[in-house]
Amino acid sequence: MSQKREDEIRQSVRDNYAEVADAGDRDECCGVGRGCCGVASDAQINAIDSSRLGYSENDRNAVPEGADLGLGCGNPRAIASLKSGEIVLDLGSGAGFDAFLAAREVGDRGKVIGVDMTPAMVSKARSNAEKGDYPNVDFRLGEIEYLPVADASVDIIISNCVINLSPDKPQVFKDAFRVLKPGGRLAISDVVASAELPEKIRSDLALRSACVAGAVTVDKLHAIIAAAGFIDIRIAPKDESREFIQDWAPGTNVENFVVSAIIEARKPGNTTPDG
Repeated sequence: MSQKREDEIRQSVRDNYAEVADAGDRDECCGVGRGCCGVASDAQINAIDSSRLGYSENDRNAVPEGADLGLGCGNPRAIASLKSGEIVLDLGSGAGFDAFLAAREVGDRGKVIGVDMTPAMVSKARSNAEKGDYPNVDFRLGEIEYLPVADASVDIIISNCVINLSPDKPQVFKDAFRVLKPGGRLAISDVVASAELPEKIRSDLALRSACVAGAVTVDKLHAIIAAAGFIDIRIAPKDESREFIQDWAPGTNVENFVVSAIIEARKPGNTTPDG
C-alpha cells in the first residue's frame, strides 16, 4: 500500500471518529452505523449495544457519562486479568470507556495510558477523566503505529476494535512489542476476516471506518503478530458476533465477511513480581 493511500485511510478514519465524538456530545447518530463505528441514538440503545459486547450494567454505570459511545466489538478487559499495580495501555482509547474500567482494576498503584489519533476523542476522554476523577489515567494523542510510550514500560495492552482500522498492522504490533515489558501481554478484541473481502468492500473508506474493510484473516493476523516477536498467540473468532456486526453497515451483508475475535499473545521474558 502506498504512503498516500495509508494517509488517506488515516485521515478518513480520523474525520469519521471526530464526528462520532461530536455526535456523542449531542446524543445523535453519526450516520455511519451503530456499534464499531457509530454511536447509539439514545442512552437505552447504547446500553443494549454495550451489553451485546460483553459489558455489565455495573460497567456502564461505573464510568463518567459520555465515556461509553457504544463502540467496539467485544470487551478486552474481560480477558485481560488485570492486577493491582499494573500499567495498562489502551490502543485507540476513544472517549475512555475501557481505560476507566481498567483503572478501577489496577488501582492507585497502577496506571492506564490511552492513545488515540483523533484530537476530539482525546479531548473528550480527558474531560471525562476530570469529571470522573481518574488521576491514574493519562490520555495521549498519537498513532498506534508509533506510540508515544517509552520502551518496555507497559504490562498489558488492551484494544477494542481499533487495530483493524490501521493500514499498517505489522507496524502496530512491532511498536506494541517495543513498549511491552518482558512477559507483557496483549488482550485485544478486534475483527478478523472470515472470508476473503471483495475489492469493492476493501477499497471502501466508509467501510474501513465501519471496522470491516481493514480486517485480515486469522492466518495473516497470526503471522503478523508472530513476526513482531510475540509468542503464545491465540486468536479465537466469535461467530455469534455476526448478530451485531450486521448493524454496522446495514444492507451490505458485512456479517458474511467479518467476525469479532479474541486476540491474545505474550512478549517473551518474565515480569517482576511487581509487574
